[in-house]
Amino acid sequence: MIDPRAIIDPNANIAEGVEIGPWSIIGPNVTIDEGTVIGPHVVVKGPSKIGKNNRIFQFASVGEDCQDKKYADEPTQLIMGDNNVIREGVTIHRGTVQDQSITRIGSGNLLMCYAHIAHDVIIGDNCILANNSMVAGHVHVGDWAILGGGTGVHQFSKIGAHAMIGGGSAVNQDVPAYVIGNGNPMKPAAINTEGLKRRGFSKEDIRDLRNCYKLVYRQGLRLEEAIKEIEPLAEGSQAVKVFLDSILASNRGIAR
Repeated sequence: MIDPRAIIDPNANIAEGVEIGPWSIIGPNVTIDEGTVIGPHVVVKGPSKIGKNNRIFQFASVGEDCQDKKYADEPTQLIMGDNNVIREGVTIHRGTVQDQSITRIGSGNLLMCYAHIAHDVIIGDNCILANNSMVAGHVHVGDWAILGGGTGVHQFSKIGAHAMIGGGSAVNQDVPAYVIGNGNPMKPAAINTEGLKRRGFSKEDIRDLRNCYKLVYRQGLRLEEAIKEIEPLAEGSQAVKVFLDSILASNRGIAR
């Protein structure tokens, strides 16, 4: 299962059944769990923990030192969950001690060719980052979010769950959960109605979220006023609560 031309550090912990292709390099302090397939010409540097049943394609660089100038070779980590697909040329860097020392990738994600995940990024589950997506340091991406090809996300920004960003966009502020938008700078356009239908959200949830979107973006209200209108709705709807919480958690201000 491990090609004899691969280079595996003796301090790496490789589970049974892991496949590693020719000319791949697995460094010290790397743990790779069962069922994961590492293609040819992949570099995995530690400390990194790679979960089960991931597939990492050729020329990916996983767990490398970050590009932040304040990084001083501290033993930071990359932690990746299960069932992720990491396509050709993807780069994923470890964290910094100035944050939580961890870059974290959840489970079930698809990172398409040449996507870049910088230091201290947190990506949830079931996200899609299309080709050439660029996610800067300290960014948080919620579950089921989609970033179109060539999207750039500014440092410390947050993209909420089920949000969808059109290709070529520049995200400079936080994007609330469920919102779709595009442009440079990225401008919100609507609630991600089709995506929510596909994921089993009820008609009532989608109706409530669209009404909340109108309060924030269409009624001419100040954000504080819109929040007061949404708070009673959030008491009876988990979907609305997620939308509201993503706004309240914003540090950079939401895109409007």
